[in-house]
Amino acid sequence: MKKHILRFTFVFFLTGLLTSSGFGQVQSFGAGITAKKFHAATVDGNNVVWFLSDAGIVSFDGAKWNLHNANSKVPQNELKAISNDLSDGNVLWIATPKGATAAKAPVDANAEATTYVATNSKLLSENILSLVVGKPGLRWFGTDKGIFAFDKAKWLDNTYLDKYPEDLFVDYPITSMATSPDGDSLYAGTIGGGVFRVYKNEVDGISGASEYAEWGPIIMPSDDVYCVHIASDGTQWIGTDKGIAKHKGGNTLEGWTVYAKADGLVDDFVQAISSDKKGNIYFGTKAGLSVFNGTTWTSYKTDSGLASDNILSIVTDKNDSVWIGTDNGISCFKGGKFTTYR
Repeated sequence: MKKHILRFTFVFFLTGLLTSSGFGQVQSFGAGITAKKFHAATVDGNNVVWFLSDAGIVSFDGAKWNLHNANSKVPQNELKAISNDLSDGNVLWIATPKGATAAKAPVDANAEATTYVATNSKLLSENILSLVVGKPGLRWFGTDKGIFAFDKAKWLDNTYLDKYPEDLFVDYPITSMATSPDGDSLYAGTIGGGVFRVYKNEVDGISGASEYAEWGPIIMPSDDVYCVHIASDGTQWIGTDKGIAKHKGGNTLEGWTVYAKADGLVDDFVQAISSDKKGNIYFGTKAGLSVFNGTTWTSYKTDSGLASDNILSIVTDKNDSVWIGTDNGISCFKGGKFTTYR
């Protein structure tokens, strides 16, 4: 099918130090955590860092790593995305192939948890590919049949299906989601369809590198988007398999910049993006970490202390520590050095 393109407005107690070097340290998760791949992350209201891993849900509270597998109401397998919601207490939303689960932190054996599926929500599909929390009470769920919004205690009706039918989201699956700084708009990255912009429950535009762009070319290096990050100033950072697209301002056809290896990025396949309070942007790629301060690029690999060059997730906590999930453990980047956990 043709692409539909419209205007896009815009520790635990350490069991021991394993190794150390001038670049950082390697420490153990502790007993009971065998995870290696950490593909999604969030930070909750208590500054606890949460990761989804190949072993389930893992967290670090600044003193101890924990594996949260004791609650039968909280799924443990094939988890895809995680987001924190403070509007109803310290709640974690988790995307799974069998619905969206809301669980109260610290997600222990007795934690309250509810999974939303087709029978208790307006979700047309229980295969949740991504999710994110916006302004208080507003949550979005990206599925293989569209994007759905839950505002406070009400599921919003989709108003875009006449323009963007369900099969659009099959052809162009959602990979990542991020909200505007005010939390009322959503940006959803897709494979093959660029970036969707949603206001509450209305898809009001799609932006991509495609030749089908109705309003003229949009400067994106690729329509295959693997991560989207919205900085505090509203700048949209879009990670693709061919580099980064940066969009600033509200004019669809202006304010675009592309960055690739030739500009200083360590690798063109970008899988995760985050930022800190100083305005530094962190790009996790298949071949290392790059940090951009607006002028200068600095890149890091395993020989700098990074757990692995294949970076799957990045999140920045309230103290500006940058947590990096890889396919071989987690690295925390602080003060120019890495502490790695395996």
